[in-house]
Amino acid sequence: MCDGRADKVVPRLGEEIARELDHLEASWPSDLPLGVIHADLFPDNVFFLDNALSGLIDFYFACNDMFVYDVAVCINAWCFETDGSLNITKARGLLANYAAVRPLSPDETAALPLLCRGAALRFLLTRLYDWLTVPDGALVVKKDPVEYYKKLRFHRGVADAAAYGFDR
Repeated sequence: MCDGRADKVVPRLGEEIARELDHLEASWPSDLPLGVIHADLFPDNVFFLDNALSGLIDFYFACNDMFVYDVAVCINAWCFETDGSLNITKARGLLANYAAVRPLSPDETAALPLLCRGAALRFLLTRLYDWLTVPDGALVVKKDPVEYYKKLRFHRGVADAAAYGFDR
């Protein structure tokens, strides 16, 4: 698949991915609240009409998984600027509004930075695969994997959910 070719996108990216996968595998939580999640709730999968939610699409990745993982996907998808910086106002708003409907447990809050890392790596890898394997002119729109590489690097520097504007 991408073996040996990730470094064409970012020098030493392959080594970095391997280290990150090892870290996530060793640290991934297994005891957080589960339920049906969308797992791909990006802006292009959400529709609004008159500033009100009017629809969701693309349930291809929907699954039974950690609720807070869906939050981590949303932070990655909705709360970063084009320059790769976290928009703390968006992140704080997302977390506060989520918690108003379903409060995060202390364990979920503690796991959020790790889950954000995992979500960033997931989308880095899928974009990297497409970037390296989809031929020009294909119907699949290739998206730059470096966007999620930058997000992953940001999340690695996060010590706790307060960095995302979360306050209990």
